[in-house]
Amino acid sequence: MSPLPQPDDLASLVLRTDFTDDGAWEAVKGEFRRWDCYYSATFVDDPAYSKATVEQLIDANAPISDEDWLTYLFVADAATMTDVERPLLAVDLTREPGRTFRVPPRWYADVSANLTIANMDFAEFADAADESGTYRGFEGT
Repeated sequence: MSPLPQPDDLASLVLRTDFTDDGAWEAVKGEFRRWDCYYSATFVDDPAYSKATVEQLIDANAPISDEDWLTYLFVADAATMTDVERPLLAVDLTREPGRTFRVPPRWYADVSANLTIANMDFAEFADAADESGTYRGFEGT
Protein backbone atom coordinates (compact mmCIF):
# COMPACT_ATOMS: atom_id res chain seq x y z
CA MET A 1 0.00 0.00 0.00
CA SER A 2 1.21 3.50 -0.80
CA PRO A 3 2.22 5.82 2.04
CA LEU A 4 -0.64 7.98 3.26
CA PRO A 5 -0.99 11.28 1.40
CA GLN A 6 -0.50 14.56 3.19
CA PRO A 7 -3.52 16.75 3.89
CA ASP A 8 -3.59 20.38 2.88
CA ASP A 9 -2.32 22.89 5.43
CA LEU A 10 -4.65 23.15 8.46
CA ALA A 11 -6.86 20.38 7.11
CA SER A 12 -7.37 16.76 8.05
CA LEU A 13 -7.12 13.76 5.77
CA VAL A 14 -10.45 12.14 4.85
CA LEU A 15 -9.61 8.88 3.11
CA ARG A 16 -12.19 6.91 1.17
CA THR A 17 -11.86 3.13 1.58
CA ASP A 18 -15.30 2.07 0.33
CA PHE A 19 -15.86 2.30 -3.42
CA THR A 20 -19.20 0.54 -3.71
CA ASP A 21 -21.35 3.66 -4.15
CA ASP A 22 -20.11 6.88 -5.75
CA GLY A 23 -23.40 8.59 -4.88
CA ALA A 24 -22.83 7.87 -1.19
CA TRP A 25 -19.34 9.38 -1.41
CA GLU A 26 -20.82 12.53 -2.96
CA ALA A 27 -23.41 12.57 -0.15
CA VAL A 28 -20.60 12.42 2.43
CA LYS A 29 -18.90 15.42 0.84
CA GLY A 30 -22.30 17.13 0.64
CA GLU A 31 -22.65 16.78 4.42
CA PHE A 32 -19.29 18.53 4.79
CA ARG A 33 -20.59 21.42 2.68
CA ARG A 34 -23.82 21.48 4.69
CA TRP A 35 -21.93 21.91 7.96
CA ASP A 36 -19.45 24.36 6.38
CA CYS A 37 -16.43 22.18 7.08
CA TYR A 38 -15.60 21.20 3.48
CA TYR A 39 -12.40 23.24 3.39
CA SER A 40 -11.02 21.74 6.60
CA ALA A 41 -10.77 18.36 4.87
CA THR A 42 -8.45 16.96 2.24
CA PHE A 43 -10.54 14.30 0.48
CA VAL A 44 -8.62 11.37 -0.98
CA ASP A 45 -10.54 9.24 -3.45
CA ASP A 46 -7.88 6.73 -4.50
CA PRO A 47 -8.90 3.11 -5.21
CA ALA A 48 -5.46 2.02 -3.99
CA TYR A 49 -6.94 2.34 -0.48
CA SER A 50 -10.05 0.27 -1.29
CA LYS A 51 -11.06 -1.86 1.71
CA ALA A 52 -7.93 -0.84 3.64
CA THR A 53 -8.06 -1.91 7.26
CA VAL A 54 -7.05 0.24 10.21
CA GLU A 55 -3.91 -1.88 10.58
CA GLN A 56 -2.99 -1.36 6.92
CA LEU A 57 -3.46 2.40 7.29
CA ILE A 58 -1.22 2.46 10.36
CA ASP A 59 1.42 0.55 8.36
CA ALA A 60 1.01 2.96 5.42
CA ASN A 61 1.89 5.81 7.78
CA ALA A 62 5.10 4.14 9.01
CA PRO A 63 7.38 4.84 6.01
CA ILE A 64 6.61 8.55 6.12
CA SER A 65 9.33 10.84 7.51
CA ASP A 66 8.88 12.06 11.07
CA GLU A 67 8.01 15.60 9.99
CA ASP A 68 5.29 14.37 7.62
CA TRP A 69 3.98 11.55 9.80
CA LEU A 70 0.24 11.77 10.35
CA THR A 71 -1.03 11.44 13.90
CA TYR A 72 -4.65 10.73 12.92
CA LEU A 73 -6.94 10.46 9.93
CA PHE A 74 -10.62 10.10 9.10
CA VAL A 75 -11.85 7.14 7.06
CA ALA A 76 -14.95 7.01 4.87
CA ASP A 77 -15.62 3.29 5.07
CA ALA A 78 -18.65 1.07 4.39
CA ALA A 79 -20.37 2.23 7.59
CA THR A 80 -19.89 5.86 6.54
CA MET A 81 -21.44 5.18 3.16
CA THR A 82 -24.51 3.34 4.48
CA ASP A 83 -25.37 5.19 7.72
CA VAL A 84 -27.72 8.15 7.34
CA GLU A 85 -25.46 10.25 9.64
CA ARG A 86 -22.41 9.53 7.42
CA PRO A 87 -20.08 9.03 10.43
CA LEU A 88 -16.41 8.91 9.55
CA LEU A 89 -14.07 6.59 11.40
CA ALA A 90 -11.46 8.66 13.22
CA VAL A 91 -8.23 6.69 13.61
CA ASP A 92 -5.35 7.38 16.00
CA LEU A 93 -2.11 6.62 14.17
CA THR A 94 0.46 7.37 16.88
CA ARG A 95 -0.36 7.58 20.60
CA GLU A 96 -2.73 4.61 20.71
CA PRO A 97 -2.42 3.28 17.17
CA GLY A 98 -5.68 1.76 16.04
CA ARG A 99 -7.91 3.46 18.60
CA THR A 100 -11.03 4.68 16.84
CA PHE A 101 -14.31 6.50 17.25
CA ARG A 102 -16.93 7.66 14.79
CA VAL A 103 -17.72 11.29 14.06
CA PRO A 104 -20.59 12.53 11.88
CA PRO A 105 -19.77 15.53 9.64
CA ARG A 106 -21.81 17.77 11.98
CA TRP A 107 -19.02 17.45 14.60
CA TYR A 108 -16.09 16.87 12.27
CA ALA A 109 -14.88 20.49 12.26
CA ASP A 110 -14.63 20.57 16.07
CA VAL A 111 -12.54 17.42 16.13
CA SER A 112 -10.42 18.26 13.09
CA ALA A 113 -9.57 21.80 14.17
CA ASN A 114 -8.57 20.79 17.68
CA LEU A 115 -6.45 17.86 16.51
CA THR A 116 -4.83 19.88 13.72
CA ILE A 117 -3.52 22.55 16.08
CA ALA A 118 -2.87 20.03 18.90
CA ASN A 119 -5.27 21.89 21.18
CA MET A 120 -6.76 18.56 22.28
CA ASP A 121 -5.67 14.94 22.10
CA PHE A 122 -7.33 12.16 20.16
CA ALA A 123 -8.13 10.39 23.43
CA GLU A 124 -10.20 13.33 24.69
CA PHE A 125 -12.60 12.93 21.79
CA ALA A 126 -12.55 9.13 21.89
CA ASP A 127 -13.31 9.22 25.62
CA ALA A 128 -16.27 11.55 24.96
CA ALA A 129 -17.85 9.16 22.43
CA ASP A 130 -21.27 7.79 23.33
CA GLU A 131 -22.13 4.15 23.95
CA SER A 132 -22.17 3.51 20.19
CA GLY A 133 -18.60 4.81 19.88
CA THR A 134 -19.71 8.01 18.15
CA TYR A 135 -18.58 11.50 19.14
CA ARG A 136 -21.47 13.98 19.05
CA GLY A 137 -20.00 16.92 20.91
CA PHE A 138 -19.18 17.37 24.55
CA GLU A 139 -22.08 17.37 27.01
CA GLY A 140 -23.74 20.75 27.26
CA THR A 141 -22.56 21.97 23.85
